[in-house]
Amino acid sequence: MAKTAVPRGWSIVPVTPERWDDLAALFGERGACGGCWCMAWRLPSSEFRAGKGSKNRRALKKLVDARQAPGILGYLGDEPVAWCAVAPRASYSFLARSRVLAPVDESEVWSVTCLFIRKEQRRRGLSAKMLRAAAVFAAQRGARIVEGYPTVPYSANAPGAFLWTGTEAAFRKAGYREAARRSPSRPIMRRAVRPEA
Repeated sequence: MAKTAVPRGWSIVPVTPERWDDLAALFGERGACGGCWCMAWRLPSSEFRAGKGSKNRRALKKLVDARQAPGILGYLGDEPVAWCAVAPRASYSFLARSRVLAPVDESEVWSVTCLFIRKEQRRRGLSAKMLRAAAVFAAQRGARIVEGYPTVPYSANAPGAFLWTGTEAAFRKAGYREAARRSPSRPIMRRAVRPEA
């Protein structure tokens, strides 16, 4: 099935306190997926599991309220339809515990850890657009390398809920290249950027 072109009226901005309500509306009552609120990789496993729902929501809001801009929000007109989490790798405790996603080298990197696209807007090329914007966002904050950890789906019909770290195809389309692969299903994709900060 051919992908539809990215729709007109599309814009991407950092998440700020003024945009919290839009992010919360996009995530909905389930907090994107099972009460995650995009905290799965930021918190120790036990703390994340205990906080599913309202505690994780408050943890993400605290980051936003502190103007840490933990990611970017994509809009179609005035409607929030896409989210991408991107921050310095050190922000994500999960990465410090992962052998498969251990650092490739000594370079300081920013990490893309989550892509959430509203269901009716999926398979339209928006993930790649968000990944390109994530690279720009990170470069504006001094990054030189942006990396992500896509999932290689087990089938062409894998549910979107299992692809929240993105797909290899979307990363490649957005200009990222494979830097390491310690597991067949989890490459580390990188894109060099020119820091602007």
